[in-house]
Amino acid sequence: MNDPLTIDDIVDQRAYERERQDFRRHVIALKRRRRVGVGPHVTLVFENRDTVRFQIQEMARVEKIITDEGIQSELDVYNPLIPGPGQISATLFVELTDEAQLREWLPKLVGIETEVEHRLGPTGGHRVRCRVDEAHLRQLTREEMTASVHYVHFDLDDDEVAAFADGPVTLALTHPNYAHEVVLGEGARAELLADLRGGT
Repeated sequence: MNDPLTIDDIVDQRAYERERQDFRRHVIALKRRRRVGVGPHVTLVFENRDTVRFQIQEMARVEKIITDEGIQSELDVYNPLIPGPGQISATLFVELTDEAQLREWLPKLVGIETEVEHRLGPTGGHRVRCRVDEAHLRQLTREEMTASVHYVHFDLDDDEVAAFADGPVTLALTHPNYAHEVVLGEGARAELLADLRGGT
């Protein structure tokens, strides 16, 4: 299930070191199935409970967060990325490799986090637009330049989940300066369908 994480789900650093190699291998394979590139510069990684737990464990490891208060702060930031039933959540990465690309593209892509949609069915006529977390929007969005990382959510009703299951599903970016789309592969669609069905 994709229930929110609690402090009890985040193990202390010695315990994490014992499981880290296997857990990291698991999450890398998981993210490979849940990573979708759209056009040359944008990738979405669709999150679930394991990917979020990995993020928090790694943050705690690197920043040496050992108090319950510190872990709770991380949980408060990242738990909203765990999708509930009828939901999909993703981290959107603007992937640019050098300073020149950053200077060129980040100003051009302001607002890209609001321009993501799933198109359902053979004609793609039914569209599910993304929802941006308000706290992250306030933190990451600037008028003159976008951030390289954004968090987006999709809310589907029962009919939309059924259409998602039937496929095909196209993931599209509709920004004026970045209009690209890709049909989800069967592996990615199966992963996201599990999220929509409550992580089963």
